[in-house]
Amino acid sequence: MSKTIKGGEYLIKETDSKDIFIPEEFDEEQRMIAQSCQDFLDAEVFPNLDRIDALEDGLMYSLLTKAGELGLCGISVPEDLGGFGKNFVTSMLTAEVTGAGHSFAVALSAHTGIGTLPILYYGNEEQKQKYIPKLASGEWKGCYCLTEPGSGSDANSGKSKAVPSEDGKHYILNGQKMWITNGGFAEILTVFAKIEDDEDLSAFIVEKDYEGITMNPEEHKMGIKGSSTRQIFFNDVKVPKENLLGERGEGFKIALNILNIGRAKLAGAALGASKAAITRSINYANDREQFGRAISKYGAIRYKLAEQAIRAFATESALYRLSQNIEDTIKGKEAEGMDKQAATLAGLREFAAECAILKVHGSEMLDYVVDEGVQIYGGMGYSAEADMERAYRDARINRIFEGTNEINRMLTVDIILKRAMQGELDLLGPAQKVADELMEIPDFDLDDSRDYAAEKRTIENFKKAVLLVAGAAAKKLTTSLAKEQEILMNIADIAMEAYVTESMLLRVEKMKSMDKNVELQEAMMRVYIYDAADRIHKWGKDAINAFAEGDEQRGMLMGIKRFSKVDPFNSKEARQKIAQKMIEENRYCF
Repeated sequence: MSKTIKGGEYLIKETDSKDIFIPEEFDEEQRMIAQSCQDFLDAEVFPNLDRIDALEDGLMYSLLTKAGELGLCGISVPEDLGGFGKNFVTSMLTAEVTGAGHSFAVALSAHTGIGTLPILYYGNEEQKQKYIPKLASGEWKGCYCLTEPGSGSDANSGKSKAVPSEDGKHYILNGQKMWITNGGFAEILTVFAKIEDDEDLSAFIVEKDYEGITMNPEEHKMGIKGSSTRQIFFNDVKVPKENLLGERGEGFKIALNILNIGRAKLAGAALGASKAAITRSINYANDREQFGRAISKYGAIRYKLAEQAIRAFATESALYRLSQNIEDTIKGKEAEGMDKQAATLAGLREFAAECAILKVHGSEMLDYVVDEGVQIYGGMGYSAEADMERAYRDARINRIFEGTNEINRMLTVDIILKRAMQGELDLLGPAQKVADELMEIPDFDLDDSRDYAAEKRTIENFKKAVLLVAGAAAKKLTTSLAKEQEILMNIADIAMEAYVTESMLLRVEKMKSMDKNVELQEAMMRVYIYDAADRIHKWGKDAINAFAEGDEQRGMLMGIKRFSKVDPFNSKEARQKIAQKMIEENRYCF
């Protein structure tokens, strides 16, 4: 097992490349599972995209059944409950490959994630034995009923109510839920409601055929049109008392912890969708001729292709680093005597900030990729006849799903600062050290024999930029920082770039140690770091100018300039080489 760090600790500790996992290390079994997922998409999903988007009756249900028969619904379910019992990295790879499946990807991830995991992780033995084998086999489909018309991001303000029946054998459930993915056909519903006048939600396992459940027609949406999305009404539904999931009042905790998994997996799905869209962009650019030659020969198009690839490579590097960190923490907790499900939850809770970072990065990366994909296609990109139009529309939901990107940015900072305040993460010492460093003369003696020494120094400075801004903002604004959303989002963006740039560097360094040719991966890493430096400088300035003034402001502005400094670099030439390789191979090849 590699040596893992705690969640958020990447800001104050240097990680060794040998301690991370990279996609180049997938084993034969993982590659076979990925190929099975790809074969399923090629045979069952891609030929039927129009039928799926038309919400053809029974089609999505039958696709999920077939996926279940292949084992795709039970990848991470323990073997004794009918699943494959694979580790977190393997389940992430499955999420990535199936992520290219448009509306099917949404239905599958909702079923295997929020539809199955609440019962797997919080159910008692009886509940797990009753429900999980049939969810893992795909015989039953699952959905998750949390959002209400008046409670979206503020999930705990839901109005749905459950009252114990007079005989004490049931809860009588009343309420309304909306945006329920798989709502039109799921047999098993995890429903969140408050018992009597409780402050916090509880969770219930509800079966579709309980009396009193009604639905609105399918929602018509901008994208993911083939994903069943319904409003569901509960009118005096009698839920057996043994179907309370977890403890009374534990529902909000269940919802948050399950969403941590969903955030990481969403980044995986976005990565799969982006790789497919990049390959389509390359195919089209190679086929389409203007002014007597393929448009892939033009610099403006090559810039787009290279930038699509760089951003996807960045997300991927961070995603599998995180996946292995979570897996290592799970194994460590199991070694301490925790059962598998509790250990998995503990692993995900530990890296909740990184899960939020990846959700934001992955969804915004995919939006960039499909937007530029439409541009590469030109007029055809806007036509429903071409496949990029669907990819563009389907991508947009990801910045809203699993908590909006704004909420996830603020969550990232909130989690890290809370851990610092509770003494779980020593940020205060390093932040003070960075503040003191501003008063010193910079060290220009840069004799450094490490591999990628310049890049490592740059990324160390990116981390100092986070500590500088977050430390000063927390000190100056104290409890009112929580209300300063613009500042929090600036800090979150700097923290995100520090994590992603370091992940890229560690991946390239590890590939090099495996004697792989890393010339183009180095180019991608260097372009990304070079661009990130300017973004960090801007976010840092914006945050500092929002709360500091006078000498303090001047000192900090000089500091953020120092910590976002990067060596000159010919990014145009690097992008040309990256694009050229993909154009030659006619696919995303990294």
